[in-house]
Amino acid sequence: MKRILLILIAFTSMHTAIAQKQSAFDTGEWFKFKMSYSSWLKAGNATLTVKDGRISEKDVYHVVGKGWTTGMIKWFFKVKDRYESYFDKETIVPYKFVRNIDEGGHTKDIEIDFDQENNKAHVNNKKHKTQKVFDTRPNIQDMVSTFYYLRNNVNTDTLKIGDEVRVDMFFDEENYGFKLKYLGEETIDTDFGTVKTLKFRPYVMAGRVFKEEESLTLWVSKDKNKVPLRVQADLAVGSLRADLEAFKGLKYPFQIVVDN
Repeated sequence: MKRILLILIAFTSMHTAIAQKQSAFDTGEWFKFKMSYSSWLKAGNATLTVKDGRISEKDVYHVVGKGWTTGMIKWFFKVKDRYESYFDKETIVPYKFVRNIDEGGHTKDIEIDFDQENNKAHVNNKKHKTQKVFDTRPNIQDMVSTFYYLRNNVNTDTLKIGDEVRVDMFFDEENYGFKLKYLGEETIDTDFGTVKTLKFRPYVMAGRVFKEEESLTLWVSKDKNKVPLRVQADLAVGSLRADLEAFKGLKYPFQIVVDN
């Protein structure tokens, strides 16, 4: 689930000139993704849900991300992950992040409280019963809020093929940066019909998981929603693909070129 969420938010890492726009999402938006291994074996599902919440007497968006294995894979590698982010409705900067995962017996239970005014992250590791404070970069994002923050603010109309950009994010106990290349437009077939998309190439760390830095490709709807439609990842062993399977609560019409 961690890798899927990182992949899904990577396309939003386009830190270009930002202009005020209408929000690309609202309370009630929900995505469901189906994942497959090496293009044939069903691997699992993931969901992202936008809710209303309240943190320190502030109205916030509360986003919950869940991931779990299904089919044959869950019998030898069971995954049950939950991610939560509480972020400001106006600025989209996060105040709280939760990561509770079980990936084949590898578990983490972490809560992070962000002090955006003083650029600090207070990390409570519940599993190991430790509490630490880290310096962060200004307006730092968590791995979930990044997706929504940049959906709202990036002007995709100004992107040119080959553009490479970054965004700052805090994950577990460190500041993390994405680098992403824009590859252009492409029309793809989905479960909903043929859709015009924007295509991206996130750079990742080659090694244990990914074959090389340019192992990922992803496709995002070319509309006001900026919906992640497909991710293809070449792993050190095999490949992983995630496709949008269902959605509801989009703020704008979902543009389909040809219905299935």
